[in-house]
Amino acid sequence: MTISGVGQAPRLLRVLHVEDSELDHQLILAQLGRAGLKVEMERLDALPAVLAALDRPWDAIISDYNLPGFTGLEVLEALKERRLLMPFILVSGEIGEDTAVGAMRNGASDYLLKNNLNRLAPALLHAIDAAESEKARAAADHELVKSKQRLHQLAGHLQTSVELERAAIAREIHDDVGGSLTAVKFDLAWIDRHAQEPEVRARVSAALETVNAAIEASQRIMHNLRPAILEQGLVAALQWMTARFERRTGIEAGLRIGEERLELPSGVPLVAYRTAQEALTNVSKHALATRVDIELSQDSGVLTLEIRDNGRGMGANDLAKERSFGIRGLHERAATVGGWVDLSSPPGGGTSLILTVPLAQDAIDALDDSTDFSKDDGNSIWGRV
Repeated sequence: MTISGVGQAPRLLRVLHVEDSELDHQLILAQLGRAGLKVEMERLDALPAVLAALDRPWDAIISDYNLPGFTGLEVLEALKERRLLMPFILVSGEIGEDTAVGAMRNGASDYLLKNNLNRLAPALLHAIDAAESEKARAAADHELVKSKQRLHQLAGHLQTSVELERAAIAREIHDDVGGSLTAVKFDLAWIDRHAQEPEVRARVSAALETVNAAIEASQRIMHNLRPAILEQGLVAALQWMTARFERRTGIEAGLRIGEERLELPSGVPLVAYRTAQEALTNVSKHALATRVDIELSQDSGVLTLEIRDNGRGMGANDLAKERSFGIRGLHERAATVGGWVDLSSPPGGGTSLILTVPLAQDAIDALDDSTDFSKDDGNSIWGRV
């Protein structure tokens, strides 16, 4: 904080003085004036008046310790309860060292004895500097939180937009491309039935194979764009995905379901499906695994989906790559339904990806109470969103 600049008048400091002695009040005011500070100081000595005055803006509070019916520590406690970042300096003629140290630990900026006020002005300026720096840091932290919230909202909006666009493309493929391919298939089948020349029938048979392959490809693309299988529930969709993954890649895949009938909020099945889809894609491309296991469970109002493989595992550097957007996208997608993703590679190898989605507020409270996310077992390489 700059009290005064070159050619500028000193800044006026508004100070609340909690003091029952008018003489001591005048001594402190004079001491600050001799130090070159321009101070507007109001003296109060009744606790209700002091508490009411805390609602007004002050640059600092200077307080005696022993006051009629209360102590300066009660004022300090009131500041903490109201979460006011306001400098508090304890100035007293009767305060023990233990009490002074306790006040500092409780949030006091400094303490001085009334018979030695030479340090009051520097202590006041230092406390104001520190408080304004803390306010600036708190404001920056608040803006950072707001920025992260806006980014999460934007990511959620983009995820929703992508899913809507995927659904629109899938409908177009089904209605236009799929319908046209089916019509061509019927025409080729009619030609095949009525053609007499072997060469024509051979060409028709080859064309039918091509059309059938195109129809299968369009169906596969439609499933990837918009999994219609989800209409039958998340369990059915995961069963279909696991079986198809095993056939397509040759990697052994197992699925374990804790509960067949799941009642899930809107949006959660699609998030879980896309998480498993992205995880299996990564396994097939990068893991060099021979087996992958998927486990879906719901317990105490929390949905958990885990995908584990026995591949080469991942290191922290894998996630530090600038273009590792797949996993980052999973975190943003999970956040849209209030969930998060944990990714870990144990020392023995393999990778485990866990999606956790609390389905009710009491489940969220229970997780917050029972889980300490500040601890790290050394294996986790991507924590809670």
